[in-house]
Amino acid sequence: MAYQLDPRITNREFKLLLKPEGLDQRSQINRLIHLINAFCETSKVDLLSIDNAATSLRNVYFYDSKGHDLRRHKVILRIRESRRTVWVDDWCEVTLKCRADNFDHAISLDPTPKSVYHVKLRFKEELLRADSIGSVRKIYSNNAILDSVPSDEVFERNFGAIIETFPGLAGLKIPLKMPMPVVGGSSNKILEALLPMGNLVFGEGVQAHLDVSIWMRSVGEPIIGELAYAYRVTDANRDNVKAHKLADKFFVSLQQAIPKWLSDGSTKTALIFGKPE
Repeated sequence: MAYQLDPRITNREFKLLLKPEGLDQRSQINRLIHLINAFCETSKVDLLSIDNAATSLRNVYFYDSKGHDLRRHKVILRIRESRRTVWVDDWCEVTLKCRADNFDHAISLDPTPKSVYHVKLRFKEELLRADSIGSVRKIYSNNAILDSVPSDEVFERNFGAIIETFPGLAGLKIPLKMPMPVVGGSSNKILEALLPMGNLVFGEGVQAHLDVSIWMRSVGEPIIGELAYAYRVTDANRDNVKAHKLADKFFVSLQQAIPKWLSDGSTKTALIFGKPE
């Protein structure tokens, strides 16, 4: 069967969960970076370093009903607040996504918002580790990402208020007055540290940014890590089958190169909701 990406896919993301123990220590991150660099050399995949790469911090939290009605429909409403050390910015990123292992389900929801703020629409093919080292599982994520939304305009009211911004949700069988609080309570905000590690070169027009991230309850309390790389799929590189295949092969081989670092599970979000994706 010919290798072919669906023309509606705009991004590909490859994600590996990492064990959290000690991951917030710089020495551990340095060891991981050393392993990745050595692996890239043996794999003959160039890793281009980023000058002055710095760790960024942000708060991450989710809105849903107490019964996780959005989640039941494969819908995720996520907020990211950038921060500088202890100081949180006055704006945030709002993402609505329908994420499912079924392509047709993911694309059936229109996440397009009704908003004055800048929006990016992305349909992502996400590749995860399945049950064993060297395995692959695909899920699909249909995203609308709103940039620079003032934090005081972010909703914590009810489903009807969310529909005002995301009218594509109107078809879900959820009562309009259903409260939609922060999942786990208003204090259940994750502190995420994100470190860019460089750009992986898989072929002409196919460069993936490689990052390592840590989710923490608070500083010194990591709960999960993630090693991920991602790239845009465009008209210019969509037919570069060799590069896409190399990205896939790299993902499988990377698991086999760092098995002791890998954690079981599907996604970071699944940990918050307590249900696998």
